Amino acid sequence: MLSEGEDDELQKEFEKRASELKKALEKEQLLLLLSEEYDSSNAILTVHAGSGGHDSQDWAEMLLRLYLRWAEREGFKVSILEMLQDEEAGIKSATLLVEGEFAYGYLKSEKGVHRLVRISPFDSAKRRHTSFASVDAAPELPDDEEIEIRPEELRVDTYRSSGAGGQHVNKTDSAVRITHIPTGIVVACQNERSQHMNRQVAMKVLRSRLFEKAWEERQQELLDLRGEKKESTWGSQIRSYVLHPYTLAKDHRTGCEIGNIQAVLDGDIDEFIMSYLRWKRQK
Repeated sequence: MLSEGEDDELQKEFEKRASELKKALEKEQLLLLLSEEYDSSNAILTVHAGSGGHDSQDWAEMLLRLYLRWAEREGFKVSILEMLQDEEAGIKSATLLVEGEFAYGYLKSEKGVHRLVRISPFDSAKRRHTSFASVDAAPELPDDEEIEIRPEELRVDTYRSSGAGGQHVNKTDSAVRITHIPTGIVVACQNERSQHMNRQVAMKVLRSRLFEKAWEERQQELLDLRGEKKESTWGSQIRSYVLHPYTLAKDHRTGCEIGNIQAVLDGDIDEFIMSYLRWKRQK
């Protein structure tokens, strides 16, 4: 019909429907890519500032905002289980529970070290700085998933919560920190009002972290037997965000690049997620 002559209204309708069709096809393709066992689960996401003082802590807070914006856009419910803020700038760490269908399937693409290059707002000489923060993601496990945790392997500490919560937060040692001694994994929760509830949530996070660690170790064993080199998701740089001297966000695993870095920092990371899922399937 468009080839028969110019029709502005028809052209607009065509472009609108083509855009809707493209989005629908991408959504269906995404569901096909999210086919691993725990992809449909809720996700436990943790952000840690790397070495680098205020710059890295500020970068960790920027990443936290990125994921909060992304989750809001996707319609996921987010609970901040624990957050360790710095008195001067940014955060040292934060743990989120992201609830919604395929939350883990999406967020597993974010596991690894994220690098930021910019003019430091904390440097009076306005020099360029490189900052690092690490992101970890684990599926929230169903209650019937068997993960052996022995009481004697745990060290449980209680402390006073910080942040929102009113007078109750300031009067009781309701926050809980659990250390799994054999692995060194530390989890904490200060979101709930009672120590008992915080302990329950912290144990749920610990079970998920132990599961994720065991799964990665099994994958490494299989790859060692095959003589293959495993992709290192923790402790390796997976993505760079450059604000100076040019603007670019690039995923080093997939080669995906996005020039509109402000949109990325505002939570528009779907293109990165899709390229990662395709890349992982091809591998």
